[in-house]
Amino acid sequence: MAATILTPAIIVFFPAAMALAASMDLVTMTIPNRVCAALAIGYFVLAVAVGVPFDVILIHLSCGAAVLVAMFTMFALGWIGGGDAKLAAATALWLGWGMLLEYGASAALYGGAMTVVILLGRRFVLPTWLSRHEWIARLHDRKSGVPYGIALAAAGLMLYPHTQIWQAAASL
Repeated sequence: MAATILTPAIIVFFPAAMALAASMDLVTMTIPNRVCAALAIGYFVLAVAVGVPFDVILIHLSCGAAVLVAMFTMFALGWIGGGDAKLAAATALWLGWGMLLEYGASAALYGGAMTVVILLGRRFVLPTWLSRHEWIARLHDRKSGVPYGIALAAAGLMLYPHTQIWQAAASL
């Protein structure tokens, strides 16, 4: 019975939360705190439910906390947004130390490619029919930032099938 409930939750929860974070960042240039909080709480609930050992959960917690400190340092310096900092930390909680380097590298590559595309797109005049959409006009504005949460979410989704929670669910 537990497997029939847990497996769909594990397959759907993290990807849905990441898709929501990415889409909210694209449309509003913010990642709601409740999405990041749900990711963090969801990790603990699902990790315990599938039997991830307590010491492993603590190790993942240390990873998320370390990433939160590092990202908020970057936020304080004005390099990234606060939502990006919280999303990176919540994602690191799911991935753990073993995937942290790959996560950072993947997010940097995705973010770099996305930034180049956006910056190139800003060189062209936005058609009137597109400029009527507030989020597209904001994305096209040279004074606006880049919704980096998309890159963070894409990198997290790429690595998610290799997490301990995913592996534990596969063995249910």
